[in-house]
Parts: sequence; structure tokens; C-alpha cells
Amino acid sequence: MRLNSPQINLIIKACMKASRSLIRDFGEIENLQVSTKGPGDFVSSADKRTEKILIDELQKAHPDYCIISEEAGILNKSNKSNKWIIDPIDGTMNFLNGVPQFAISIGYEENDDIKCGVIFNPIMNEMFTAEKGGGAYLNNSRIRVSNKKKINESLIVTGGPKQASKIKDKIFSEYIKVSHQVSNIRKFGSAALDIAYVACGRFDGYWQREINIWDIAAGIIILKEAGGFIDFFDEDIHFPLKKNIIASNANIHEGFKDLLIKKDIE
Repeated sequence: MRLNSPQINLIIKACMKASRSLIRDFGEIENLQVSTKGPGDFVSSADKRTEKILIDELQKAHPDYCIISEEAGILNKSNKSNKWIIDPIDGTMNFLNGVPQFAISIGYEENDDIKCGVIFNPIMNEMFTAEKGGGAYLNNSRIRVSNKKKINESLIVTGGPKQASKIKDKIFSEYIKVSHQVSNIRKFGSAALDIAYVACGRFDGYWQREINIWDIAAGIIILKEAGGFIDFFDEDIHFPLKKNIIASNANIHEGFKDLLIKKDIE
């Protein structure tokens, strides 16, 4: 695995340390203390504990770096140049229901450019890694996006709207439109893993509205280094940490964009 930067090695170390307690918690899911975070969205004691381990490990090495994390918010805001972007458990609902489709996701951004990222599913023992210019890997094997050439033969993944979403009708309308043009659509419940699966060719494309930056920061660099393409659309300047994203292999990307951006969905 050609991972040379201090940042990515630090991320891997932090993920491995945090994963030990996460695996234990997953094995005792019925004993977790769960508190409500918002409509249809929950946070567990495992989420908070995992985040603390990750932040502690990262801050030991770089106490002045900015941290953007799902639970803790933004720390060290004054540092605009160096940012850790963390989701301690992407796929919390899966985790809380005993579904082993979740991951720790950490990206490192330097001067507004994501330099490296790690997505780690500790239950499956699958670690997706990438750093800029170094390629993308699943464990020790180099990965590439699929070579699917036709949108109507493509397997697509998405997340769907959250309970509190105010644009559910738009999202469902997009789902119906895309479903008529592709081979099939999957919904797995972890944006980080969705993008990682596009990066390694398990899926051909991914789209999602109202996704948080911590869900996708690591996935962006992993997908790009695996030869994938990413576009953001319908940006809202009032919510800079929320994104609408399209990601896919190079062959279907323009056709996929046409379905979601250039056509008549309002």
C-alpha cells in the first residue's frame, strides 16, 4: 500500500484504535444508550466515544488543526489551511439496528484541497484509502471504478431523503426518473461506503442531495484516485457544509449528469 504522508498514516492509526471499541459496541448493540439527535436521526454513546478517540489521536499530533466533525461541530475555526473532516460512524442507523454497513470516515483537507482520506468498515475489515497522486486502495489492493459504458446497464446507489427533509418530493421525483434510465438502484444507508463502492467498481454511480461534507470528504479523494468523476450541483451558499453530489465512472458520468442536472426536475 503506497501511503506515504504523515496525515494518512495518522488517520489509519486513529481509525484502528477507534474501531476496537466500535466492534465491541456493535456486539452489544442492545445495551447502547441512545439519545435523540433530530427527527429520524440518532446518536449513540458509541458515536460519541468513537469521535472522542479519533479527535484525541488527531489532536495529539496536530493540536492546532481545524476539525469538522458530525458530533463535535467545528473546532479550531481559525485554522483555515489544515482540516480534519470526520464522521465517527457514517451509517449510524444501520449500526443501531445491527446492520454491518457503516464506517469511520476521515478526510484531510489542506488549503481547500482534500489531500487524503480513509473509509473503514471495521466489521467487514475493509479499509479504503487514498492520497492525492498515489492511487486508491482497498486494504492492500489497488482499486479502480467500473468500466460500465452505458447508463441503462449501470447499477446506481443513493441515500434518499431524511425524515426532516423539505425537498422530499424533489428527491423522490429524481429517484423515479433515474430508475427508468438505469439497470437498478440500491440504498445501503452509508454515504461514505456508497462512494467507496463506486470507487472499487461494486456500483457504477452514486447521487445524493443534502449530504453533509463529513459524509463524503474521504470518499471524494478515494473516488478521484480510483479514476472516478464527481460533480456538485444546486449549491446553497447558506449551507456550505451540505452538498448535492453526483459521482460515477468516467464512461457514464455525462449521461448521469444529464439525468439529474440538465433536465426538467424541479
